[in-house]
Amino acid sequence: MDASTDELRHAHNVLSEWYAQNLAGMLESMPVERAMLDLFAELTLAVGAEVADVGCGTGRLLPYLAGRGLSPRGVDLSPGMVEVARREHPGFEYEVADLRELPFRDASLAGVVCWYSLIFLAPDARVPAFTELARVVQPGGYLVAAFKHGDGTGHRNGPGSRVGSLGIDFDRYWLSAREMEDRFTAAGFAPVFQGSTPPEGAEPPYGYMLVRKTGSGNA
Repeated sequence: MDASTDELRHAHNVLSEWYAQNLAGMLESMPVERAMLDLFAELTLAVGAEVADVGCGTGRLLPYLAGRGLSPRGVDLSPGMVEVARREHPGFEYEVADLRELPFRDASLAGVVCWYSLIFLAPDARVPAFTELARVVQPGGYLVAAFKHGDGTGHRNGPGSRVGSLGIDFDRYWLSAREMEDRFTAAGFAPVFQGSTPPEGAEPPYGYMLVRKTGSGNA
């Protein structure tokens, strides 16, 4: 494991309990995010029910996806996050894995959710990661991603930030919608829908993108 991946894993091990306390119930107050997940679920169910939340964190999205008729499982780089997910949202399957080496067979999933998990991809990790996502989604299947808009350069927080106060830091990369679309297209996905929220204060706009795996399929 390279140093930046090890740093990211360690940081999210530390953050796992903070996420469990502070992100619980957040989806209920975010209608745009629920709408994106609803659209993903409705379209994906025409293909199949087996989906994965890649970068699932504390597993907070899995009950929502299951409530829309999907059969979700979670994957996260952080063993600490997976441990919390199993405790907070039992009844689902979780695995520790790198986004660039997913534990799924070729074309075995009807869909994939990447909810702010692609924002950690350094430039040299992006092609392998998008290629791996395309490998596991069946033709006609769907992928939905939430991300933060930016120019693709790295960001780190200072000591006064939330993560800095915990004694951790890690790289995050906010990609433009154009780069996201280009990378999905190069990997074998076709755009279906994209949107964004207005910027609020120092926070960049949040972006949402739904894409469909190209090739012959059932949808």
